[in-house]
Amino acid sequence: MSKNRELKEQVVSEIVEKVKGAESIAVVSYSGLTVEQVTNLRKQCREKDVQYCVLKNRLVKLALNEVGIEGVDDLLNGPNAFVFSMKDAVSGPKVISDFIEKNKLQSLKMTGGVFEGKVADEKTMQTLAKMPGREELLATLVGCLQSPISGLVAVLDQIAEKKEAA
Repeated sequence: MSKNRELKEQVVSEIVEKVKGAESIAVVSYSGLTVEQVTNLRKQCREKDVQYCVLKNRLVKLALNEVGIEGVDDLLNGPNAFVFSMKDAVSGPKVISDFIEKNKLQSLKMTGGVFEGKVADEKTMQTLAKMPGREELLATLVGCLQSPISGLVAVLDQIAEKKEAA
């Protein structure tokens, strides 16, 4: 077996591990971005614990097929970057969507991705990007749980004040 083939097989196995650990994968067409824009995007991805990788489409297709995800041929055309969301499915698409909106970019586009082990189109990934993230949902849950308790405390405090005044 040639050295080149061994290296490619190693890269495919690394991609397989990323795919298995990812909650979602966004496929991003990035042609036309400047180095500075890509650097800023990578920085934002790191801040959100999201992995931004530029990989060969053919190797990603092999890795996805190995995991059992098929039908990605339409997604993997042209220069693509892959955004792996490891902690929650929303974080990767949200970073990309926010970056596009903030910088008003026409050259960066989320073309689709993989969500829940299935190929997702652009519309599904955009919907995913608009959903609240894990942190936001936890904060909302804490607020919902805390609200009735604080109301009860306020009522009990008022009753205690009335009894002291009487």
